[in-house]
Amino acid sequence: MPRFLPYSPDQAYLLPPSVQDELGPDHLSIFVHRVVERLDRSEFERAYSEEGGALYAPELMLKVWLYAYALGMTSARRLEQRIREDLGLRYLAGGQRPDNWALSAFRRRHGRALNDLFTQVVEMARKLGLGRLGLVALDSTRIRAQASRDRIDTEPRLRNERAKIRRQIRRWQKACDASDPDEGAGTRVQVEELEQRLAEIPRRLERLRKSGEAKLSRRDGEARFLRERGGFALGYTAEMAVSEDHLIVAQRVTLNRCDVPALVPLVEEVEQRTGERPEKALADAGFYSNENVRDLEQRGIAVYVPDPNLARELNTGKRARTIGRNRVRSPELKAMRKKLRSPAGRRVYGKRKALVEPVFGVLKQQRGMRQFRTRGQARVAAEFTLAALAYNLTRLFARR
Repeated sequence: MPRFLPYSPDQAYLLPPSVQDELGPDHLSIFVHRVVERLDRSEFERAYSEEGGALYAPELMLKVWLYAYALGMTSARRLEQRIREDLGLRYLAGGQRPDNWALSAFRRRHGRALNDLFTQVVEMARKLGLGRLGLVALDSTRIRAQASRDRIDTEPRLRNERAKIRRQIRRWQKACDASDPDEGAGTRVQVEELEQRLAEIPRRLERLRKSGEAKLSRRDGEARFLRERGGFALGYTAEMAVSEDHLIVAQRVTLNRCDVPALVPLVEEVEQRTGERPEKALADAGFYSNENVRDLEQRGIAVYVPDPNLARELNTGKRARTIGRNRVRSPELKAMRKKLRSPAGRRVYGKRKALVEPVFGVLKQQRGMRQFRTRGQARVAAEFTLAALAYNLTRLFARR
């Protein structure tokens, strides 16, 4: 007698009648479904008018996108395919099959509603005991834009392109005039295409001058060349505040070239999202300025942000050098150095890396947030909000 179990992949029923019976009550897709059903989704519904045909339910689209981002799936085309193949996604889609265009349009369209939903999830997490604000760690990272860094406009390039097009037009017009009218029809079409390109150059020049930038991407005119480790990246700055239990309590996408302007607004956003001020704010040396320290301390927030010299001292163990007879004049800088050189201050500040950097690591390394899929600051902000929402849901799922 053979000892093998029966095997028949062509049998009529491979799954039980209820998908929940197959996945089990503790599956992430079931959890996403239950959480979304508890949230206020009226902002999504208000984004649609009364006109037009039938649409996919906003809760369907929201659930499949949140589950996809939780699995590190950011491509709408890939999601369209996986909805047909992945049992969790099929359950969330309720047997429907939204295509790439519908999925992409939903992600582009609902930035404001996603932002509101992020706040709701933070509030829900805090009611369950997550999102403690005794310590809040802040940091930023660069995320590449959906555009090539080689396809850019600069004034010299645009002038050269304009001159080249004019030369081509003159050369082809001469060829067209010299040839038979019927034989020159193709050349006339090419000349018309060149004239259209020539007419666009003044608009591109105007856009470049209004931006105040030396070079501008043709595909994503709002992206900027931002310094990162190893050079410059064409993209955006993603900023984040993380609670002491690794919940994202504030997030936003900016064009900041450095972190100094971000510290106070990011702390203010924490208070706006949670309705409570953090007790301690931790950030790296890029966020330091005397004004930032003074502002937050006046609000009753203990600040742990080293200046660049002190950060080097903390990393290497070598005493920070100062220049001049009056070594440190700023009272804020004196107090900060004294605090962070103390054993208690070092212990508190040492928690920063363990709080915020792993969150960025998960989002970028595991969940595909090294490059945005959309273009324009408003759309990439919605995309980053979606990623932060999915991350917070997985934190809730782990602590359920």
